[in-house]
Amino acid sequence: MATAMHLPDDFHEHLKISNAKERFDEARTIAEKLTAVGVPMLKNPDHAAIFTDPPGLVSGPLKELGYINGWDARCYPSPVDGQDYINVSARLSERSPARMGHWFDYVAVVYPVDDTARRQMLDQGYGNPFIHHLTFGIQPPQRGSTDDLEYAKAVVPFMVEMRRKIQEVVGEPPGTLITAVPQQVKDHDDFEVLSAKWFDELREDEFQVETMEGGGFLVQFFVLTGGRIEVALRIDTTQTFNPKSVHKISTDEISTVQST
Repeated sequence: MATAMHLPDDFHEHLKISNAKERFDEARTIAEKLTAVGVPMLKNPDHAAIFTDPPGLVSGPLKELGYINGWDARCYPSPVDGQDYINVSARLSERSPARMGHWFDYVAVVYPVDDTARRQMLDQGYGNPFIHHLTFGIQPPQRGSTDDLEYAKAVVPFMVEMRRKIQEVVGEPPGTLITAVPQQVKDHDDFEVLSAKWFDELREDEFQVETMEGGGFLVQFFVLTGGRIEVALRIDTTQTFNPKSVHKISTDEISTVQST
């Protein structure tokens, strides 16, 4: 079965990553399953997370493709496996021809900050660099002229339903549904009542709600054990990630020790 989601065919011409084929093959298989149950995926993936040491092994080739390294002027501390890593985002320029080749909108370039983290990364045998996970972009519901609060009433239940569908088709418990919303939504007097309704079918440990720094919506969760595949719905964000989300994801949701 075909899927709307594509991956770059010329990846190996730009980045020499030994586990790329394995990750791409798995991603295509999962994407076909999600398409079959009506999960509306964007054509280009939202992002890839690539672990590397030094970061220039990845950041240099990305720059040649048209990515803007550190575009949001942030770095995101990432305590994976109890070790310290730094995540610096690259964003693909709107003018880059790589967009037509289905390159990721963003790449998280993740690198260890000390020898202990480096050993943890290399000891898994995936190579250096290696793709940790791929994230599918989810087509958001149509918005029209509604304000942020009204739109949240559509977006959040939509992603709760996507999480349920994906769990059924993949057969693994999904990760935490991490929901970052604009400040004015989180601060609204009705938010507590609304969010209780949105998440009434989930346990408290199955969702996290926070304010999205810089505005916009970012709703995401992992699909496979160890964080190999993720899905994300992104609307009007001005930075790649939310620091609070990155800390939660890095600590509790992902590992360099991944079962397949």
